[in-house]
Amino acid sequence: MPDIPVLELRGITKQFPGVLANDNVNLTLMPGEIHALLGENGAGKTTLMNILYGLYKPTKGEIFIRGKHAEIHGPTDAISQGIGMVHQHFMLVPVLTVTENVMLGQETVKSGVFLDKRTVARQIREISAQHGLDVDPDAYIKDLPVGVQQRVEIIKVLYRNADILILDEPTAVLTPQEVEDLFEILQSLVDKGISIIFITHKLKEVLAVADRITVLRRGKTVATVTPAESTEQSLAELMVGRAVELTVQKGEAVPQEPVLSVRDLVVKDDRENVTVDGVSFTLRAGEVLGIAGVQGNGQTELVEALTGMRQVYTGSIRLLGKEVANATPRTVTEMGVGHVPEDRQRDGLVLSYPIKDNMVLNTYYRPPFAHWVVMDEEKIIEAAEKRVKEYDVRTPSIYATAGTLSGGNQQKVIVAREFSRPNKLLVASQPTRGLDVGSIEYIHRRIIEQRDSGTAILLVSTELDEIRALSDRIAVMFEGKIVAVVNAADISKEQLGLLMAGAMPKDMPPSAVVAQ
Repeated sequence: MPDIPVLELRGITKQFPGVLANDNVNLTLMPGEIHALLGENGAGKTTLMNILYGLYKPTKGEIFIRGKHAEIHGPTDAISQGIGMVHQHFMLVPVLTVTENVMLGQETVKSGVFLDKRTVARQIREISAQHGLDVDPDAYIKDLPVGVQQRVEIIKVLYRNADILILDEPTAVLTPQEVEDLFEILQSLVDKGISIIFITHKLKEVLAVADRITVLRRGKTVATVTPAESTEQSLAELMVGRAVELTVQKGEAVPQEPVLSVRDLVVKDDRENVTVDGVSFTLRAGEVLGIAGVQGNGQTELVEALTGMRQVYTGSIRLLGKEVANATPRTVTEMGVGHVPEDRQRDGLVLSYPIKDNMVLNTYYRPPFAHWVVMDEEKIIEAAEKRVKEYDVRTPSIYATAGTLSGGNQQKVIVAREFSRPNKLLVASQPTRGLDVGSIEYIHRRIIEQRDSGTAILLVSTELDEIRALSDRIAVMFEGKIVAVVNAADISKEQLGLLMAGAMPKDMPPSAVVAQ
C-alpha cells in the first residue's frame, strides 16, 4: 500500500447537549483497504461517519483527504471529495426506478429539458458489470429485495465517482446469502482501488472481511488491530470493556400447556399473493420455537397475522384457547402477547415521541400508567428511567425523541418495553438486529429467563447461530410453508441451510417432522 492515507481523522470530538459522542478519535484509511469500525451501540461510530460525510460539524478535530486538509460543510462537499455513504436505513424512493433513484439530485438532461434516463441506465449497467452488482436499471425499488436495494445504494455513490465508501451497518438487514454476495462485491471494489470504511458490530464479519479494525468504546478509540492478531473474544472485550459470554447458557426446556395453536393458516401480502400457505404449528409455555428461513418466505406476514397487524385469509389462530384470527393488535396485546417487530422504525416506535412515551406505547392507558382517562406522568417517568438503566439504553435523557437514538438503542427501547410486561406469549422477530455483542448477550439471557418463567416464545431470525442457540424446536419456512419441524439439538447448520433453500437433507434426524 502507498504510504499516504486516502483519509485521516485527527482528534475528532463531537459534543451534543449532555452527550460526548466522539472524544478525540483518530482513524486512518489506506488506499484499497477495508477498515472496520467496531463498537457497541452508541459508541460513536455513526456520529463519526456523519461528521466525515458533512452531516455533523465536529466540535474539534481535523479531516485530511489524500494528505490535504479538507473542509466538509455538507454532503455536497463530501461527494466532491470522493466520499460516498450507504446509510443503515436506505435513502431510496420506493415508487421510483433504479435509474431515477441513482440520478436523483444529480440529474442528467438532454436538449436542456428532458431527463436522459437512457444514458444513466447505460452507466448503471456498466457499473453493475464492473463490480458484479447485477441490478436492473428499469426495476422499481419497491419490487426489489433488501439485498438488491443495498446494491442500488452502492451504485448511487459509485455513479458520483466516490473512491472512499462508508458502509454503515451494511449487513444488519441482509440474509446470510446476501452477506456473502456483499463481501464478494466489497472485494471487487477494493480490487479496483476503492477504500472502504465498514461500520459494524458483528465480530465474525469483521474478522472475515477487514484489513484493519478500529474499536470505539463510549466515544473513544481503544485500539486498532488486525484480524490476524484478534479473535471474536478479544474484540468483544475491547468493545464492551469486560469479558463477554459468546455462547448461550441454557438448561433443558420444560414445555407445559399449549399457548398458541395455528392451523391451516393462509395469509396474503399487500398484492394479494399468498405468502403464508397452510401453516400449522403448536407452541407451548416454557419453550422457544424458532422460525428459520431466508427473508421473504412468509415469516413477516406470519408474524403480522399472529399479532393482529395483518388480516388472515383462512385458517385458525388460537391463543390460550381463544380464537384470535383477525383480532385487533390491542386485543392480542391485552391477552398477554409481547411483540418485538421486524421493522423497529415502522412498527415498533413513534420516532417523534420521547423515549419515556415509547416505553409505554401499548400500556399507557392502563394502570399503573393511567387512572380512568388521566395518565400518571410520574409513573411513566419512573418506569422509563428504570428500563433505560436496566437495558443500557444510551441516551442523554428519557425526554430525547426515539428518532435521535442509534438503531441499536432504538431496538433496546422496544425490547425493554416488551420484555418488561408479564407475557404469556412473546413474538420476537429479529430481536437482536442492529445490536452489539454485549446487548445480544443480555437479550439472549432475558429470552431464556422468560422461557424458564413459563412464557411461550416464538423467535423469528435470519441469524442461524441465534436460531440454533436459543430455540428448543426449529420450524423451517420455505415459500410460505413449514417444510420441517425439528429439535434444535438434533440438526446441524448445514442441514438447516439445505431446508431453508428448499432441499431435503439425506440424513434428517429422527425428531424431524417433515411436511408432505
